[in-house]
Amino acid sequence: MIKKIIVSLILLLGFSSVAQEATSSPYSFYGLGISRDKGTIENRAMGGLSVLADSIHLNFQNPAFYNNIKLTTFTVAGNYNMTSLKSANDQERARRVTLDYLAVGLPMGKVSAGFGLMPYTSVGYKITRRSTETDPVERRYFGTGGINKVFAGAAYEITPKFSVGAEFSYYFGKIETTSLYRNPAVQLGTREMNYSSASGIGFNFGANYKTTIKGKYDFMASATLSPGNNVSLSNERSIGTVAFFTNGSYTVSDNEAIEVPDTEVKVPMRYSFGAGFGQQRKWMVGTELTFQQSGKQKNRLVDISGSTFEDAIKWSVGGYYIPDYNSFTSYFKKIVYRAGLRYETTGLVINGESITDVGANIGLGLPLTGTFSNINISAEFGKRGTTNAGLVQENYTNIGISLSLNDRWFVKRKYD
Repeated sequence: MIKKIIVSLILLLGFSSVAQEATSSPYSFYGLGISRDKGTIENRAMGGLSVLADSIHLNFQNPAFYNNIKLTTFTVAGNYNMTSLKSANDQERARRVTLDYLAVGLPMGKVSAGFGLMPYTSVGYKITRRSTETDPVERRYFGTGGINKVFAGAAYEITPKFSVGAEFSYYFGKIETTSLYRNPAVQLGTREMNYSSASGIGFNFGANYKTTIKGKYDFMASATLSPGNNVSLSNERSIGTVAFFTNGSYTVSDNEAIEVPDTEVKVPMRYSFGAGFGQQRKWMVGTELTFQQSGKQKNRLVDISGSTFEDAIKWSVGGYYIPDYNSFTSYFKKIVYRAGLRYETTGLVINGESITDVGANIGLGLPLTGTFSNINISAEFGKRGTTNAGLVQENYTNIGISLSLNDRWFVKRKYD
């Protein structure tokens, strides 16, 4: 058992050292980047719904659900993203492949625990504004990095129907943004580079209630609360002279450090309520509302302009269906079929336009024969932003895949 825990920790540390450019959204320039804290692949396949939990899958969104798992669970996931970015005058495409999360859940009777690592936000964009007759300066903008989250939590079963949980998170990461300015009539251009190193802590609390109706149906309700906290950013800026080559590359000289103030960015307070109804290991449907006080959020640098923030809301509805969980004759009857819808206002406002994000999701849970382990696949088809007010609309597809390995660790041996 100790060896397995050590291996899990090594994997988590290895994951944290991998730099990923996990988004191609120009909206990731603002705040701390595009949110990646969207739950597991199983949750996403149901529109981000987190109220429906089971005994062999982790649930990152509500720490009270650690108490649901009955076997030691290790899960790892990756994501393939395809995005079409469209403005009023142009259209581009981008693709990204990233690791998504690593986590371990440990059932230990009335108290259960879990820990893991996942990206919290991502920054990644490449934008070119070509010169015109009225504005001869060509501008290029690049951004990479993001904030990661290490988390550890525990749940306690107060009664067989009611459990509570708490989770501690540590945020860390690096964000680098670059702006290049070039006038074709002038031999040299200018580069401005901004670098931010982030750190902070956060907490998440949850509660879960589940009861049986008429001995056949299950009703469940859950709630979460994440108090607002601050992420501290140590900022650096440099400005240099750029010489461009015909192949598009460039060199920088006379690089000069410019003093910029360090900042603190608010991670907004967030709370959610959800409920679900169904028949265990057969079908479940549910809905969930999440509120986020994003109106107090700021950008990571004090001189970033052109955006404001407002309170955000997310609505999810979804569920799953299993034709025959105990089928011995058909593998397809044992597959978990998931689907869901999601609508959210992100809290970001640019040029007076509230940036919304909507998505439709489907997914499969594929059991590995002879084990409690499984492979989960989700497909999300979404749209973020708008072409109004000179902005960009993103039509994206996310293909996620996770492996959930389940085993018994805490079993007392009867014989040596």
